[in-house]
Amino acid sequence: MAVSSMTGFASADGIYDNASWLWEIRSVNGKGLDVRLRLPSGFEALESQVRAASAKALKRGNIQISLNVKEQHSAELVVNQAALEQVMNIASQLSENTNIEKASVDGILNVRGVLEERQVERSQSDKDKLIAEMSVSFLECLDALVVARQSEGANLTSVLLDQMEQVALKVGAIVADPSRTQDAIRIRLKEQVRNLLEVNSDFDEDRLHTEAAILATKADLQEELDRLVTHIKAAKSLIKEGGAVGRRLDFLAQEFNRECNTVCSKSNAGAVTTIGLDLKVIIDQFREQIQNVE
Repeated sequence: MAVSSMTGFASADGIYDNASWLWEIRSVNGKGLDVRLRLPSGFEALESQVRAASAKALKRGNIQISLNVKEQHSAELVVNQAALEQVMNIASQLSENTNIEKASVDGILNVRGVLEERQVERSQSDKDKLIAEMSVSFLECLDALVVARQSEGANLTSVLLDQMEQVALKVGAIVADPSRTQDAIRIRLKEQVRNLLEVNSDFDEDRLHTEAAILATKADLQEELDRLVTHIKAAKSLIKEGGAVGRRLDFLAQEFNRECNTVCSKSNAGAVTTIGLDLKVIIDQFREQIQNVE
């Protein structure tokens, strides 16, 4: 199972009766799950369903969800009683005071404002059916987003595993570096002690050798290297496990960085320090990548 990315986009449209709609979901990185929803007026009933479904399907990410709706409302003609009464009164006065013929029904209805077109409101049953259809459509859109994030995550999995292989190679190079052999350490310390005695012959040679042995012990990198090997195994296991492992990988990246810093600070060989600095670069790149892991 691949890790899941927090980046993705999905859309889904639908038609029911005389209404059409378009769902769009955009997902980007986030520390937690933050769902921001934009619904048109009259469709607020969808909010609780959308939020509940999103929380069930997604663990992390900044999620922007929008719904655009187009409706062709049915209309009916109705008589404006106030306007009709005014027209009828005027027509009656004109008929009484002039020779103008009485207004016909057709003529009265053609007067602007007497007939009005009004939208026919949906019944509650129709509204419920429309909301239900939109809910199904949203779930399809959400499923598509999950697939998109998983597809992106599959590519991310390959990158992360490759970076762990690079880390393993660098750690192996430090382990195998000639400067870490017992003979190399002994020769280096011996040389340092000899140089000190040449500068100041008052040093207690026995005490100096004891201090050198203590410093050699402190400078040993084996514990840090062992922990790095353990972290590599843990990181690979999490990456292959997949799912919402971003937080745990981020914690491991911090541990990688801590051990690497210690290796560089304790190293007394230029070759090991150089490898350690290269290792820090790879670990930084690894940490950048996992910021996008759910």
